[in-house]
Amino acid sequence: MGVLAGSGTAGRILLTGASGQVGGELLGLLPSLGEVAAPGRGEMDLADEAGNFRALREMIRTVRPRWIVNSAAYTAVDKAEAEPELAYAINRDAVRVIGEEAQKIGAAVVHFSTDYVFDGQGSTPYVETDATGPLNEYGKSKLAGELALTESGAAHVIFRTSWVYGARGNNFLRTILRLARERELLRVVGDQHGAPTWSGDLAAMTVAVMRHCETESDGEPLSATVERWGGLYHAAGAGETTWHGFASEAVRQMRERKPGLRLAEIESISTAEYPTPARRPGNSRLNCDQLTSRFGWRMLEWQESLRRVLAVL
Repeated sequence: MGVLAGSGTAGRILLTGASGQVGGELLGLLPSLGEVAAPGRGEMDLADEAGNFRALREMIRTVRPRWIVNSAAYTAVDKAEAEPELAYAINRDAVRVIGEEAQKIGAAVVHFSTDYVFDGQGSTPYVETDATGPLNEYGKSKLAGELALTESGAAHVIFRTSWVYGARGNNFLRTILRLARERELLRVVGDQHGAPTWSGDLAAMTVAVMRHCETESDGEPLSATVERWGGLYHAAGAGETTWHGFASEAVRQMRERKPGLRLAEIESISTAEYPTPARRPGNSRLNCDQLTSRFGWRMLEWQESLRRVLAVL
């Protein structure tokens, strides 16, 4: 198990999904709060086929963390339609176990969810109290995970986010830039609305909220502080666009950076012209005012975060 020495006073932090987009960013930032334990999949596989999650339970009991940051998830939206059992095992059942074990030792849990818990109707950004209604198995499994964590009794913070991308891993931005170098024309869906969220910004926000809770605890049990400050928050990039708008801006900024680079033209198409196994919501806008009012954190404008990511690609 990888253990990173930390300089903070938050005690030991157990991080799941350290090899993922958000987890990889968190791995670099969490040591500012405390010692980080980041077991790999070989030590703690959240897709527990036996259903008893023995390795996960034993890891939590051995590490005895003050915080559990769960950035691991099943995120293959279309594949989830064909293998919902696996999606639910990782996105719901493992989350329930994390909550149960955290509650026993007084640890606080940070968990990430998705805009796909909504049905995408309407044209205004969703607030945390809006009714959910996921359209696909992935969204249903993530909503089930939110409920499982809440029902576990563990002190927790859940961040719903959208359209996560970054400089590492498989994501929309990296795919678009690769295809734009290979083709003359790309056809991208232009009637699904939301906000791209940089994994680095999401990780920085997470650490800031955790630090806030540590400061506010002031001698009381962390779980009591997180029960006051935690709960459900929307945390997505500021502003809004479509997948077509995101792709077009990425190509525009890349051309600006590298004027001699030949890149494809981007054409807008409808969702109906690009059928997928899983239905996507047309409206994925998330209202993040609650995050700002409670913690003073405003997520970066998506164009600015895109600029920062392109600078390191």
